Amino acid sequence: MKPRISVLTLGVDDLARAVAFYRDGLGWPTRGIVGSAEQHSAAAFFALQPGIQLALFPRASLALEVGVAEPPSGTSGCLLSHNVARREQVAEVMAQAAAAGARILRAPRDTAWGGHAGYFQDPDGHPWEVAWNPKWPVEDD
Repeated sequence: MKPRISVLTLGVDDLARAVAFYRDGLGWPTRGIVGSAEQHSAAAFFALQPGIQLALFPRASLALEVGVAEPPSGTSGCLLSHNVARREQVAEVMAQAAAAGARILRAPRDTAWGGHAGYFQDPDGHPWEVAWNPKWPVEDD
C-alpha cells in the first residue's frame, strides 16, 4: 500500500456550527453542507491543499457509517497540525481561531524542537497545533 492521506474526517456535534467555525471563522472555502441528515450522509468538505480534504461529519452519523460506538463529545484521539511559513504567523492564526470561537489550550511559545507553536481546540473538541518549524519550510500564503 502506498502511504497517502486523502481526507481527514472529523466527527462533530453540530454540523452547521462546525461549518461556520471553519468557513466563517477561519476563512476556509467550502461548498457548504452536502448530503442528507435523514440518510446520515450530511457532510461538509474543505480543500486544504492539492489532494487533501478536511471533511466534517456529524459524530453520530460517522459512528453509524464506520460501525463503532459514538465517541463522547469533546474527545479526539488525534492532533491536527497547521504549519506556517513565519514565526509571527503562529500568533496571527491563533488569534483568528480564538476570534472564531476556538478554546486556546496553549498560547504560542518556543518549543524544545527549535520552533514556535500554540494549540487550540475547535468547538467540537478537536485539538489543533499551529506551528512554525525553521527546519520544515512551507510556502508563505
